[in-house]
Order: sequence, then C-alpha cells, then structure tokens
Amino acid sequence: MNILYFALIRENIGHFSETIDLPNDINNVNGLINYLEQKGDNYKAAFAQSDLIRVAINQEYVNLDHPISNNDEIAFFPPMTGG
Repeated sequence: MNILYFALIRENIGHFSETIDLPNDINNVNGLINYLEQKGDNYKAAFAQSDLIRVAINQEYVNLDHPISNNDEIAFFPPMTGG
C-alpha cells in the first residue's frame, strides 16, 4: 500500500510518502490511522484530529470507515480552513 501525506500531516510525520504491507487485521481507513499512530509520537500528532482529516483512496475522497486493501493508494490531507 502506498500512503501519501500532505501539508501539516507531512510536516508532523517527516516524509511525503511511505509504502507498507497492510496488516491482516486492518480493513478500513480508521484502522489504518490507528495502526499508523502506533508508529510514534509524530504520527499521533499528525492524526490528532483524525475526524477532520480528509482521505482519498485511489484519488477519490472517502469516509474513515471505507474499506482498504494493499493495492490502494491512500492520501491524507489535513483539515482545511477557508478565508
């Protein structure tokens, strides 16, 4: 699975992307976020407002309960504010 991070999420994590093998017990975006948060404080900080984060799977926006697979590209975007 290829994971892309943007803006503040990328800054907190420290890199733009990573490739992981999805653990068998992870089957949706929320589970992936929980898994990533276990990788360290920088991931916890990046996903601190996970209910506000936008997620795209294979370039289509989805909800946190959307199913995922190892073949997916997942992009995480921080909460957006308008002006």
